[in-house]
Amino acid sequence: MQLIWLRSDLRQHDNTALAAAAARGPTVAVYLLSPQQWLEHDDAPCKVDFWLRNLDELSKSLAALNIPLLIRTAAHWDQAPAELLKLCRQLKVEAVHVNEEYGVHESRRDASVADTLKAEGITFHSYLDQLLFKPGSVLTKTGTYFQVFSQFRKVCYERLHRSMPALIPAPGKQAKLQIDSDPLPGSVTGFATPNQALRDLWPAGEQEARRRLDTFTDAQIDYYQSERDFPAKPGTSQLSAYLAAGVISPRQCLHAALQSNQGEFESGKVGAVTWINELLWREFYKHILVGYPRVSRHRAFRQETEALAWRDAPDDLAAWQEARTGLPIIDAAMRQLLETGWMHNRLRMIVAMFLTKNLLIDWREGERFFMRHLIDGDLAANNGGWQWSASTGTDSAPYFRIFNPLSQSEKFDSEGLFIKHWLPELAALNKKEVHNPADVGGLFGAADYPSPIVNLSTSRQRALAAFKSLPSRTSTGGDDE
Repeated sequence: MQLIWLRSDLRQHDNTALAAAAARGPTVAVYLLSPQQWLEHDDAPCKVDFWLRNLDELSKSLAALNIPLLIRTAAHWDQAPAELLKLCRQLKVEAVHVNEEYGVHESRRDASVADTLKAEGITFHSYLDQLLFKPGSVLTKTGTYFQVFSQFRKVCYERLHRSMPALIPAPGKQAKLQIDSDPLPGSVTGFATPNQALRDLWPAGEQEARRRLDTFTDAQIDYYQSERDFPAKPGTSQLSAYLAAGVISPRQCLHAALQSNQGEFESGKVGAVTWINELLWREFYKHILVGYPRVSRHRAFRQETEALAWRDAPDDLAAWQEARTGLPIIDAAMRQLLETGWMHNRLRMIVAMFLTKNLLIDWREGERFFMRHLIDGDLAANNGGWQWSASTGTDSAPYFRIFNPLSQSEKFDSEGLFIKHWLPELAALNKKEVHNPADVGGLFGAADYPSPIVNLSTSRQRALAAFKSLPSRTSTGGDDE
């Protein structure tokens, strides 16, 4: 008997571990509910609900192949070895198959499970699946992990030209086993069920993920480069939640993008090339997570920035979290996050820079808040984005590059359509006034809207001073602590 232990790979097609298990013999799937661990990782209730809904869809598609899906609980990952060993003994499992996951806790968990099973004569196979390249296989000439994205991308392109990762066929139907699938829980203790409106925005299942990918690559990808920065336009693929949960794979995304661009990576449609770059940014941050483990321990990539004098400003932090900063583009973006579990990527950068530069509040506060609300929350991408905006990360924005939320708002939401959608209290303002109601005073239409909590000009100077006072940049070296 073969066991596939599902994690962030909730799909039947192009699933490396599932295909490998099924090729070796009769296969059973298991998923571990780990609510205590998920709480420690700040996983969002809407994300946990999304996992459950996708598991439900996957259970049905696996049932068509006669592969039962079992549900077990290991509240904390420390309990995973014992729980899996118990199941392996019950089912007389010869081998356990998993797709690799990255991050300090994930690596420790898998090593511990592998050791426990090995002691009982059960083999543990892990496969590259959620990335195009195995971490440690894309290195500089001196054998270190890349710290600059453009250099990393160049090597990735060279590799892809030589050898394209193939899509893996779904397993065939196996003989029926005398094992029934477990019913799936509708919720998990400690995680509130999101409202139906949010759930409706993110239907579960591979079919929906594939539909989104096909719709995007058939039509929208041509306009991706020109429209992706405008939050009022449907310019993005809306696939991030499906990628984070593994309902679709980066290989499937890459193949679809290349198919829409006659097989070209670096030429042809600029939209397709730009989107492939975004897939490689996702890859880059996962490699950083492995190469520099401190970033998954709430540590800055640029170690000298640990000395930054962040402000302890709970009222300002609460205003940011609750979408009442008095800066419409910030508040509209935060409302989008709170109500949909997702935020447009351009806005993620704007709100992150506002928190870390204008409010001079520690990026870790923003990183944690995002993880607690994002349906696509992914440690590597979220940490990478926050550290980029805060100028504490690898290949990050230089500290003196501070987005002005007003000019960003005027540039990327010039008609105020996005702002008015999320802040209907500003609907009566014209497209010039809506970006900065403070200029209008208490005129009709903005009376209920708060004044800005910070002066953009003086707060910018404060941030520059804080960064200038840091010790000079030190080597980021290997890793460590």
